[in-house]
Amino acid sequence: MESIGVLMVCPMSTYLEQQLEKRFTLLCYWNFSDKKQFINDYAHSIRAVVGNATAGADAELIEALPELEIVASFSVGLDKIDLNKCKEKGIRVTNTPDVLTDDVADLAIGLMLAVLRRICECDRYVRKGLWKAGDYDLTSKFSGKTVGIIGLGRIGLAIAKRAEAFGCPISYYARSEKPNTNYKYYPTVVELATNCDILVVACALTPETRYIVNRDVIDALGAKGILINIGRGPHVDEKEMVSALLDGRLGGAGLDVFENEPEVPDKLFGLENVVLLPHVASGTEETRKEMADIVIGNLEAYFQNKPLLTPVV
Repeated sequence: MESIGVLMVCPMSTYLEQQLEKRFTLLCYWNFSDKKQFINDYAHSIRAVVGNATAGADAELIEALPELEIVASFSVGLDKIDLNKCKEKGIRVTNTPDVLTDDVADLAIGLMLAVLRRICECDRYVRKGLWKAGDYDLTSKFSGKTVGIIGLGRIGLAIAKRAEAFGCPISYYARSEKPNTNYKYYPTVVELATNCDILVVACALTPETRYIVNRDVIDALGAKGILINIGRGPHVDEKEMVSALLDGRLGGAGLDVFENEPEVPDKLFGLENVVLLPHVASGTEETRKEMADIVIGNLEAYFQNKPLLTPVV
């Protein structure tokens, strides 16, 4: 398979890059400053694209690669891939589900604790020597808080199970009610937000879920409510969220994702009730290696005419 051209669209994993180089002719998109010239030179040799949550394969790139046969995403999310264009052209698509579920769910719980107990601010308080002047202010309890989850898929369900261990009642919103769960279902996100203390975004990003957390939802969550986003930045109307936090209409937020990454609204930096992370929910060495192995496994399976490990299209 050494002659097969594979385009890696952005830096994502040194291990994955090394493994691709061993098996294929790897082309790293970011190493070529003149993208048009690159396409002219290599378009007919690229049969696979590897993307992630930051960059994938949009319609323009797909059209520019006439020999493209498969897009393998180093991510569970597929919003950076034009799935309709892939279906139209018969291009296969894979992702990396399941292996990152635990890490993302763990981090969601970590964000809840960090926001409510002000863990990051307490750390800064000690480092600045302020403890000598007096104890830190009282914070808010996590155990027993009602947790509402937008999207009860693999990750949403894993978050629910973890939150249950803290004695948290669980409710959720999804496109339809899940038959095999005792969790409380709400048919709208506003109703869910009205009836929970902590609202967690854990659904896939689609045109329907863009800005699924809007002003109405934020106002329903209220001045004591906490928003946790481990989904995608565009799930949340960021301007409305920032405004609500500054006005005190929203109690706090734990955010791993943002609307225009890596740009983060600077008005959030001074808020003690906000915890900001650089899109690292799946960012452990163990999980990223497993994700890379799945990408490699899918590419090897495809080019050896074997069943794909995690087919999407």
